[in-house]
Amino acid sequence: MARYLLRRFAFLLVSLALACVVLFVLLRMLPGDPANALTAVGATDEQIAAARHSIGSDKPLPEQFAHWIGQLAQGDLGTSFVSSLPVGPEITARLQVTIPLTLAAFALAILIAVPAGFLAAYRRGTWYGALLSGVSQLGIAIPVFWLGMILIAVFALNTGWLPAGGFPPDGWSQPGEAIRSLTLPVLTIALVMSASLIRYVRSATLDVLGSDYLRTARALGSSFAGAMWRHGLRNAAVPVISVLGIELASTLLGAVVVESVFALPGLGSMLATGIEQHDYPVIQGVLFVSTLAVLLIGFAADLVQRIIDPRLRGGLSGGIR
Repeated sequence: MARYLLRRFAFLLVSLALACVVLFVLLRMLPGDPANALTAVGATDEQIAAARHSIGSDKPLPEQFAHWIGQLAQGDLGTSFVSSLPVGPEITARLQVTIPLTLAAFALAILIAVPAGFLAAYRRGTWYGALLSGVSQLGIAIPVFWLGMILIAVFALNTGWLPAGGFPPDGWSQPGEAIRSLTLPVLTIALVMSASLIRYVRSATLDVLGSDYLRTARALGSSFAGAMWRHGLRNAAVPVISVLGIELASTLLGAVVVESVFALPGLGSMLATGIEQHDYPVIQGVLFVSTLAVLLIGFAADLVQRIIDPRLRGGLSGGIR
């Protein structure tokens, strides 16, 4: 177990290091100069040069990269070029919106997709089983921003039941208002995510329903529910867990779209503003935190798979499989 964890953790560190290199290089390849955000229109060459010197963009790229990595090693995500404020505390404040949004949508999507996917597989020959499969296919084709605008029109503009966007200025010190503000964004993400999850749950359930071990368990006297609980659940969960990890990571990364639709002050709006202003520390900080979260989610999903699947437990004492 310890050997596997060390190897998997080392792989995570290598992946994070490569991601930092790619992030830094690609960001510097984008058109535009971050010094332009600090100077007025019509600034002289001397003023632009002074702005570049103040933010360090006139230094060689290897020196800039070494400085950034040194800051990361100390837990410092840098200082914004535009606001001159530390990036780390700003990201922490924004995560109070992004993390509840992501986790609540993820949990709701699972609550919808697991029973719906199982029912679509177990009753695949009925009209409602076919309807569930068709609805999931339709849901995959719907863009998340379009669904968000429909929900705003129905529940905010027409009925006034929920706010169309925004977040309380005092944040979670007003829990009721905060929950109301996140209700429509959570529902938007959950409906889109559950559409794709239903397909995977249905496929995994169909594999279990047609398996020899389930038929054998039934022949030995187990009830259908007992056989599914004892033998089918873990086998069906293994492929679904991989998909859940991917969906959770993509939801976190895709929060920029939903937060823009609902005007939420999360990581997405922070990243969009940073890109607009060519604020490298902000962009690097948000993308670094997002990349780290994605890698940790993948690590956790891989570990859970090996814990619940006896066929993979050998990997806990050996190499990565």
